[in-house]
Amino acid sequence: MHLSRVDLNLYMVFEAIYMESSITKAAERLNLTQPAVSHALGRLRDTYEDELFVRAGRKMVPTPVAKAMAEPVQLALAQLQKTLINPSHFDPAETSKHVVLGMRDVVESVFLPRVMTCLQTQAPNLSLSSIRIDRQNMESELATGNVDIAFDVLLPIKGAVEHAVLMSDKFAVVVRKGHPLTQGKFTLEKYLSHSHIVVSSRRSGVAVEDFELSRRGLQRKIGLRCQHYFVGWQVIRETDMVLTVPEGYARYQQLLGDTVVLPLPVDLPSLEVHMYWHKTVSNDPANTWLRHLFLQMALGESDQV
Repeated sequence: MHLSRVDLNLYMVFEAIYMESSITKAAERLNLTQPAVSHALGRLRDTYEDELFVRAGRKMVPTPVAKAMAEPVQLALAQLQKTLINPSHFDPAETSKHVVLGMRDVVESVFLPRVMTCLQTQAPNLSLSSIRIDRQNMESELATGNVDIAFDVLLPIKGAVEHAVLMSDKFAVVVRKGHPLTQGKFTLEKYLSHSHIVVSSRRSGVAVEDFELSRRGLQRKIGLRCQHYFVGWQVIRETDMVLTVPEGYARYQQLLGDTVVLPLPVDLPSLEVHMYWHKTVSNDPANTWLRHLFLQMALGESDQV
């Protein structure tokens, strides 16, 4: 039987009889008449095809079926009661929520380590999943609740999806140590003369930096197209290829010490990363808390979150 066909008030009657071991006392507890409680019990008996409670002297004794039901029913009613007492309450230290984030590898690499460090102390039982979603599916994923928050560049979106700028980052060039581009002055001509790596999940099409270069009548030679910046980073360690990435990601990965980060020798607009969420969770305390956490991480204020 589907839950929609069951009167949830019947479970309050069940719980009262279970706790009081008496129809009369259950009626007093619920401020109902004894016939009303007996009628509710009858409906539950029909639903479960079990007596649930049988009379033993002056007490109503639960059957094995009722005993198995008791704890789940009590827990469910307690959870519902919490939402009625304070539906907007959210305590990071107590939550056991599972949150799904739609992320690409740059945002994932830069933010997740710091976010998880913070969650270990402030929300130790909150768990995260980071998944990659197609841009054309982002609105539906957020609307259905399959994804709680998504991160991407500025996209054309409908009014049901809200967004805010998470970070703005310049582009930088990454090459291996000892690369020819590290010798002498780094010029645009030298930059364009080398083979480049494009990171994109699409099979074809230009990257953001190529679009901006084309507006200036410039074009790079693309030697490799791959799906993840991490892979591109591995390739430049072994070759003379060039990888253009957001500067924040470049500085983060440079901690490994075997690559060199150079300023892009042409002035391109900064890359903006936006945070997206559905309007139905705009006032959700858990979602709001996590969005605030990411914004403070972006501002470098993680120690104050």
